[in-house]
Amino acid sequence: MLLLPGNDPAAVQAAARRLADGELLGLPTETVYGLAARADRDAAVARIFAAKGRPSDHPLIVHVLDAAGAEPFADHLPATARRLMDAFWPGPLTVIVPRRLGVAEAAAGGQATVALRSPAHPVARAVLAAARELGVQGVAAPSANRFGRVSPTLARHVVEEFGPGLMVLDGGACEVGIESSIVDCSRSDTHRPALLRPGLIGAARIEAVLGVALAAPDAQAPRASGTLAAHYAPAARVRLLDAERLALRLAAAAAGASLEGVAVYSRAQPPGGLAWKWQALPADPAAAAHELFAVLRALDAAGAREIWVEAPPRDPAWDGVRDRLSRAAAAFTD
Repeated sequence: MLLLPGNDPAAVQAAARRLADGELLGLPTETVYGLAARADRDAAVARIFAAKGRPSDHPLIVHVLDAAGAEPFADHLPATARRLMDAFWPGPLTVIVPRRLGVAEAAAGGQATVALRSPAHPVARAVLAAARELGVQGVAAPSANRFGRVSPTLARHVVEEFGPGLMVLDGGACEVGIESSIVDCSRSDTHRPALLRPGLIGAARIEAVLGVALAAPDAQAPRASGTLAAHYAPAARVRLLDAERLALRLAAAAAGASLEGVAVYSRAQPPGGLAWKWQALPADPAAAAHELFAVLRALDAAGAREIWVEAPPRDPAWDGVRDRLSRAAAAFTD
């Protein structure tokens, strides 16, 4: 395992060279750590799918330095996509646009569209700039974890996932903590853009930039990263419960003395010492997003067999956190 400091220019150059050579790289972004490979070589992208155990038809997001870096991958950039790029790039927003024929087919999961994002993390940007000097216009970079499992927000999480052989740049804790919002702009000539995955940038901010309401995804929407019903799951069973149901379940379980290994992630501490382990859920949605995956990983590492999570408020600001928790809980059914 090559774990290198992301603020070391020599490490950045070594990482860029590794990408240029078609190898994999653990790359920090402001959302989560990515498992990166150059997007223009299908053989390099195939290494991502193999390492993650990810189906090859499940598309990846191509990370580029800027709008100029997006153009080699796009057949064209619709006006709606350009408005979102101008407003939110670099940052945690992905646009899906028509893909240039013959480019990044593996990264797109074989679709006629491609997902593009410009990350804001300074280490990611330094690597993308250095890689572009070596002929790499963009990198495919899904979360650096086994497929369907909890995304990594620290360099050591990537190390825990993949062991020796992978170069990882350490860029510290990810600021955002959940993956980017994804907006489908690929059919904007005839359809309003649709929000396929919520993130830190919510629908209201996106609609304010576009000047129109977002459409609901339909059956013709392209497949997108992180939108399977079950995803982001720790090894422990996740149960998503409203505050009342959580209190009732805790009381019933305590009466039966069956709370061993049950961790609780909630805004208020369970009364009377109920719960084997308790973690406070922040009242601020951005703070909750920042720590969410790290908390799930820590509870897994502590030996939790179940994680009972208090459902977030029905406020649009919580949509990204609610989406990740709902998919994590969907991985396990009663």
